[in-house]
Amino acid sequence: MTRIAFLGTPTAAVPTLTALAESYDVGLVVTQPDRPRGRSGEPMPPPVKEHAVLLNLPVSQPATSAALKERMESQGPFDVGVVVAYGRLLGADVFALPTHGMLNVHFSLLPRWRGAAPVARALITGDTMTGVTIIQLDEGLDTGPVLTAQAVDITPSEDAGALTKRLADAGARLLSESLPAFLNGSLTPVSQSEEGSTYAAKIASEDRFLGVDGSPKDFVNKVRGLSPTPGAILQIEGKPHKILEARTSQHESPVGSWSSTTGVVVVGLEGGSVELVRLQPPGKSPLSGPAWARGRRTDSGQAQ
Repeated sequence: MTRIAFLGTPTAAVPTLTALAESYDVGLVVTQPDRPRGRSGEPMPPPVKEHAVLLNLPVSQPATSAALKERMESQGPFDVGVVVAYGRLLGADVFALPTHGMLNVHFSLLPRWRGAAPVARALITGDTMTGVTIIQLDEGLDTGPVLTAQAVDITPSEDAGALTKRLADAGARLLSESLPAFLNGSLTPVSQSEEGSTYAAKIASEDRFLGVDGSPKDFVNKVRGLSPTPGAILQIEGKPHKILEARTSQHESPVGSWSSTTGVVVVGLEGGSVELVRLQPPGKSPLSGPAWARGRRTDSGQAQ
């Protein structure tokens, strides 16, 4: 039976791991070390580790690239490696270990949105279509030859969480369909074009802040691209609030202010207005806009 090394970390990698475990010998699951999560700050296992344990698969959490290579060599040989949102760049010495190299399930239509945050960047930019691409890893950043790809339309109200789930499921199906042909040599990867390539940089802390100097569309797109995590930030009364859902509004509010006189929370921007549908005050649970407004002593205030 074909023996596979799987590398992945978040929930988005679980569907592919599940599909592979049903049809192949997954001889090693590699994921990131446990990290603090939640309010407790206690180290918690990543979703891929939790799922691998349930499937009774061997798990390794190397902290360095050297340790990763050593573990793969000791657990090998492998026919092929599969990577889904592992969270660390791999060198040629690692992806050359399996007989057929390593494949990557990438959540965009390459060469658009190469890099760490393809879903967030697609939504923030206002793309109406994205997809999944299966590539063979090479020494570049998501530049390897393509086995297959599938386009996926983005719905107008979809946020990063919902879109990532759809792409993760599509990626698992696409890999399952293409892997047998790749392994038997009847599917030959095709070199990527450089035309239309864009870079999806990792979301930095400064990327999260919303301003009032733009358009409602751009405001809503950033909220969608960063929801549910890490969340776009709007300063309300000088305190950082996560904005988890927003939409354009026909109601008006002065630029740089919020108001709830219409029954919903509206923020005035230079280009129009937006409604805050769902938000999370610092240190508290998420609330609907109207529920948040009911807890305020006034029906208007500063937002910037």
